[in-house]
Amino acid sequence: MSLEIGAVAIGRNEGERLGRCLSSLRGHVVELIYVDSGSTDGSRELARSLGAQVVELDLSTPFTAARARNAGYRRLRELQPNLQFVQFVDGDCEVVEGWLHKALARLQARPELAVVCGRRRERHPEASIYNRLCDLEWDTPIGDADACGGDALMRTGAFDQVGGYTDALIAGEEPELCLRLRRAGWKIERIDAEMTLHDAAMTEARQWWNRQVRSGHAYAEGAHLHGDGPEHHWVKETRRSVFWGGVLPAVAVGGVLPTLGTSLSLLAGYPVSTLRNFQHQKQRGRSTEESLLYAASCTLSRFPELQGVLRFHLGRISGRRSGIIEYKTPDK
Repeated sequence: MSLEIGAVAIGRNEGERLGRCLSSLRGHVVELIYVDSGSTDGSRELARSLGAQVVELDLSTPFTAARARNAGYRRLRELQPNLQFVQFVDGDCEVVEGWLHKALARLQARPELAVVCGRRRERHPEASIYNRLCDLEWDTPIGDADACGGDALMRTGAFDQVGGYTDALIAGEEPELCLRLRRAGWKIERIDAEMTLHDAAMTEARQWWNRQVRSGHAYAEGAHLHGDGPEHHWVKETRRSVFWGGVLPAVAVGGVLPTLGTSLSLLAGYPVSTLRNFQHQKQRGRSTEESLLYAASCTLSRFPELQGVLRFHLGRISGRRSGIIEYKTPDK
C-alpha cells in the first residue's frame, strides 16, 4: 500500500543497484521518479520497466547530484502538486522495508522537522576495508542533527521554502541544503531506524582516494559559500585538511636543513592525532579494530582532502568549475 509520499531516485550507470533501489520503492510511494545522468547501461529502460517516470538530464550542462535531485523534484511536483513529503534516495541504495512508515510518523509528530534520516548501512562491509569505512561513516548519532545524507524523507513545504538544492555543487549539497533549512528555522533529525542499504562497491585504494578528494572539494566550496556565517560552515574541516595535508608536512620536511633534522619531530603529530581519534571512537562503543581502522583513515584522508581543497580553489580562480568526482565503477 502506497503512502502519501513521492520518491526521487538519481543515478548513473548503477545497473543492478538501480533495480534494487526502484523495486524497494515500487508500491510504497504514490509517484516514483528516476533521474538519469547520462547512463549507458540501460538504466533508463530498466527504470521505465519498473514503473518509474524517467527524467533525462540535458547533456550540455554539467551533471551534479544536486541538479539531478532538483530536476526529479520538479517533475514530481508537476505530477503531484499537493504532495507533502518526498523521499530522496541515491540509485545505489535500497530502501529498507518499513522505513517510510517510521520516517513519515516522525515528520507528522514533529511539525518543526524538515528532514528525517535514519541508518544507512553498507551492503557488503566485509568486501573491503573501504566498504567497511563507509559503513562506519554512516553510523551517525541519533537525535537532532546538522545535516542528512543523500537518502532522506523531506517535507516539501520546507524544501520549497529554501529553493531546494544548489545545482552547481558537485559534492556536499545535502549539508548545504540543511544549513539553509536550519537558518529558516527548520530542524533535521536522525532517528533510530534502518533506512537504506548502500552499495559503495569500493575495492581499490584509488576509489577511496577519489572519494576523499570529493570530500575536500565539498569542504572548501561549503566554506567559501557559507564560512562567514555564524555556523562557520565547514571552515574547521577545510583548515584541518590544509594543515594536516599540507602545512605540517611542508614545514617538517622543509625545515630539515635549518633545524638539522629536528623539524621532522613534527610528524609525530600524525600518530598522536590518530591515537586521539582512536580513543574517541572507543568511547562511542566501537570495537578496537573498527576504532583503529576509522582513526587511521581519518588521518590519511587529510592528503586527498587537501587535493580536493586545492582543486576547488584553483578552479574558482581560473573560472573553470570542477566536474563531478566519481569513485565508483559502473555495475556490470
